[in-house]
Amino acid sequence: MPYISNTDRDRREMFAKIGVQSFDELIRAIPEKFRLKGGLKLDKALSEMEITQKIKSQTCNNVCAQSANSFLGAGVYDHFIPAAVDSIVSRPEFYTAYTPYQAEVSQGTLQFIYEYQTMICELTGMEIANASMYDGASAIAEAILMAVRKNKLEKALLPATLNPEYVKVIKAYTEGVGVELLTIPGKDGVVDLSAMRQMLDGSVGSVVMQSPNFFGNIEDAKMISDIVHAQEKCLMIAAVDPISLAILNSPSEYDADIVVGEGQALGNSMYMGGPLFGFFATKLDMSRLMPGRIVGGTLDKEGNRAYALTLQAREQHIRRAKATSNICSNQSLCTLAATVYMSLMGREGLREAAIQSTQKAHYLAAELSKIDGIMLKHPAATFFKEFVISTPIAAQSIIEKMLPRGIYAGVELGKNELMLAVTEKKTKAEIDDFVKAMQEVCNA
Repeated sequence: MPYISNTDRDRREMFAKIGVQSFDELIRAIPEKFRLKGGLKLDKALSEMEITQKIKSQTCNNVCAQSANSFLGAGVYDHFIPAAVDSIVSRPEFYTAYTPYQAEVSQGTLQFIYEYQTMICELTGMEIANASMYDGASAIAEAILMAVRKNKLEKALLPATLNPEYVKVIKAYTEGVGVELLTIPGKDGVVDLSAMRQMLDGSVGSVVMQSPNFFGNIEDAKMISDIVHAQEKCLMIAAVDPISLAILNSPSEYDADIVVGEGQALGNSMYMGGPLFGFFATKLDMSRLMPGRIVGGTLDKEGNRAYALTLQAREQHIRRAKATSNICSNQSLCTLAATVYMSLMGREGLREAAIQSTQKAHYLAAELSKIDGIMLKHPAATFFKEFVISTPIAAQSIIEKMLPRGIYAGVELGKNELMLAVTEKKTKAEIDDFVKAMQEVCNA
């Protein structure tokens, strides 16, 4: 313990208080094979210049989506980000307050969070939004727990078409609190509506629908909403891609009760899968049940516009047993990037990004389908910017053979299943180059 300023006397006093004779006795519950024997095996010390050179040389081994022809997706997407986004979020007055914990944060930070909440409401059509969740997965989990607070029903239905990473997080969140999770079967790449109808009864408190779903397919949101709301107390939780809302119906139009999603696509880079942020919006009558922090607009004693945290139902402010959630902050820097991004893009910019993503994804799907042995996994489904293909050879083999060509060929879903994502950034030349490479790899 060389880096802890405790003397031998301090340690003896602590051991006596704990009731052990030595450090080895203190950690006796740890199996012997996992205990460190001797010192740490560290390289010799390096100067600042030497360590900088070493880190840079290792960094050069990474091939990011900006330098590769990438078709990766599965929840994190490579959309175009205007240069002004990074320039603005890097300003010190924003950057140093990127995760404000206290209520006494600056008016500038509170104002941009308020603007972010407003934009999320406009995007989703909902009446109130919070300052963000940790990511899209935790946002869905929190929505399920919020539904339980609303209707006291502890059974939730998850579609088989939901992102499997989200399912893992949801299970972790709901384990041990009495929530029962059931899976709605999928059919042809979307939710099996007849199966969902049979599973719904008065004991189900919420139904999650992801659209576009994990496979990129668009669910029949209106039909799902009608089936869900046939049960008086059941709530519909819509998990949506924010870019898709520029061309698809807003969740309010099909009467979703809670709207959540992963916001990374709004002005945040892929960052090897993080950090991310989740957005969370709902109807006004459930505002006091909503998790996280909320910024409200008001007037100060002089009549000037002012902003403040409101509806404080977090552990930091009230008893844990009464708190809506244990989330203590929000992904402020990521939501700032999203706010700047949405401000710069505007309605037409978001719409153009969504249209181009859709058109280019469908062009790629059509071209790949011309290759012998390749076909769409869900030909009857309508997809947004992502789709699954069946391949004549192992998907993992395709991925490995594409890497030397500077291509990330998507995500393996099964032995002969590959999921591909296309955004507005892809040029026709890049798509055609990928198709040509697929032709050569699959029919070598």
